[in-house]
Amino acid sequence: FKTRAFARPGVNKAYDDLADEFAFLDEVLKARAETGLTQAEVAERIGTTQSAIARLESAEPKHSPSIATLQKYAKALGYKVEIRLVKNERRMRTAKAAVRRSA
Repeated sequence: FKTRAFARPGVNKAYDDLADEFAFLDEVLKARAETGLTQAEVAERIGTTQSAIARLESAEPKHSPSIATLQKYAKALGYKVEIRLVKNERRMRTAKAAVRRSA
């Protein structure tokens, strides 16, 4: 299935575009797994519902939790949230090449 999907036009780009989101989601899921807590237990600790935690942990693009919610979630697991801006080298190289071509 994966091989056929990646053979379709646009799938690689769509996959690459979501890579950062999937990496973040992977970190969220690993953190909860490491603590051994269920979604319901995390929900109880931060005063929400299990379904809200399920949405937070999903790759559903309609749900984008606030930083405050992510901080509560992290704290319930014994973690903290760190947000950084990291230069995307690939995009910088592409932008520089475009500038050189137009000069």
